[in-house]
Amino acid sequence: MGHTHGHGHDHGHDHAHGHDHHHPNTELDAATLAALDESVPDSDLSPSEVSRRALLRSAGILGGTAALAATGAQVAAATTPATAAAKDGWIFRPGNRPNVWLAGDHHIHTQLSSDGMYRVIDQARHAAAFGLDWLVITDHGGATHARIGVDLVNPQIKAARSELRNTLIFQGLEWNIPAAEHGTVFVAPGSREVDVLKQFENSYDGSVKGAGANTPVNEALAVSGIQWLGQQVDQRRVADALFLANHPARNGIDSPHEIRSWRDADPRIAVGFEGAPGHQAAGLPQGIGGASARGFYGNSPNANSFPGYPAESYRTWGGFDWMTATVGGLWDSLLAEGKPWWISANSDSHVNWNETARRPDGSSQAQFDRDGRYMDPVYGNTLNSTAGDFWPGFYSRTHVGADRRDYLAVMEGLRNGRVWVDHGALVKGVEVEVREVGKRYGEPLGGALITRKGRALELVVRITAQTMPNWANFVPTLNRVDVIQGAVTGPVADRDTFTTPNTKVVRQWDTSGRRGTFELVYPLGKAEAPFYVRVRGTDGNRSQPGYLGASIDPVGPQLDVVGDADPWVDLWFYTNPIWVLPK
Repeated sequence: MGHTHGHGHDHGHDHAHGHDHHHPNTELDAATLAALDESVPDSDLSPSEVSRRALLRSAGILGGTAALAATGAQVAAATTPATAAAKDGWIFRPGNRPNVWLAGDHHIHTQLSSDGMYRVIDQARHAAAFGLDWLVITDHGGATHARIGVDLVNPQIKAARSELRNTLIFQGLEWNIPAAEHGTVFVAPGSREVDVLKQFENSYDGSVKGAGANTPVNEALAVSGIQWLGQQVDQRRVADALFLANHPARNGIDSPHEIRSWRDADPRIAVGFEGAPGHQAAGLPQGIGGASARGFYGNSPNANSFPGYPAESYRTWGGFDWMTATVGGLWDSLLAEGKPWWISANSDSHVNWNETARRPDGSSQAQFDRDGRYMDPVYGNTLNSTAGDFWPGFYSRTHVGADRRDYLAVMEGLRNGRVWVDHGALVKGVEVEVREVGKRYGEPLGGALITRKGRALELVVRITAQTMPNWANFVPTLNRVDVIQGAVTGPVADRDTFTTPNTKVVRQWDTSGRRGTFELVYPLGKAEAPFYVRVRGTDGNRSQPGYLGASIDPVGPQLDVVGDADPWVDLWFYTNPIWVLPK
């Protein structure tokens, strides 16, 4: 799981990456404003303005790489020393190869959720035992939680931090996003973590505010909530804050334009969604499990659903959300715009499969509403084989590449897309980079390689095969690795776009029988226009042509069957992308 690196890049330029988010605290000087006006030829600029324009071009903000539209904040970072750019983790920059990989889970419930059961320490101890380095406690937002739950869980979290000193335990909540689904919101630990989360929930939670309906006013409230979180960071009430959308396709109510609006509201805060939902045990067949839908993705459109989504989007594909599993689908449509938007994989643990605990007698909904939490669980003397969840770390893992093992480094790694995810411990390690042919090192996951046009490039995928049994007690086998490549075409005219025609699987490797650590190298040709690449791998047990057809994805994940979707015989890993920006 963990790899360390003592090397850096062999190039030292800084560059910015595209956001169309307006940063109110950024003021650009006259030379920068003049340099940005591409209607003015170089010959009409002063020497300082020409120099500034050259810097902006090298940063990918002007010229051939400008498909990734920049904002004032990014331009300011590109025109100031490297240290200024480096402090903004949401700006792409080279030279940030991870020093350590930390596995975690940002979607976990406790007895402070109306449908949960466990104490914080129960979840945290199991997470640590199953190999996680970090986790986020995300009890459901709502009236009771907003009134007292945020306060009540904090002492439990602090006690767990003290007990499990090698495990990073964040406090967060599961936001009822106004006009949409749920999302994880969490902050860096500090003296104001409770104050900020409580104020956020009371002001912006869809349940608390009665703002669940699909209306423009409610959509605007969600955007305001994300912007407010950014303001708390700017005001230093908390050191950092992040938002990721949870199970985005489950009910069809996260429309494409809403997802784009969240991301654009503040790209430092809104960084991605669950590529694979939790509840992965839910699809275990009758006799073993509850014979429900994998991920509890067993729904159909409702009055608030986006009408453009097909019936297949309400199911998982190989355990992954349709928005992620579809090559050329919604996730790729965002990446093709040049929008950083990352995926994760989580347990969404509420009540876990084959559990023997239960709530005690007298622990009821009325008691929960009064006390803000259920009473501590007790031994139940029966086996709950129909529960749909796994313990954190038991099946799903989000691997974050970090500079160091601490809270802010995990958040920075998530923000920068230094992330790959897997199910069932399919592999021990994954490292991906794009580099110029002949160079020793390149750009890692989440990065953007700025290179000169015409340079020959290659994708390097380094896999460490699994040697240890997973928690189902077998050693998984990686039998195929796929490369997915897409053109960066810039912002879409229709913000409800959820496909992109220029993304497809470009290479598939048979990796059956490969052991140890091995490299797969794919020649990317000469750099001519902006593009991105991402990687996935599988045990190869269940596959079919992708939703958009075999010419796009000849052998992709298979649509999961409701009532018969054993997650252990259908394992995948996915990485976040790397961009290439020729100049």
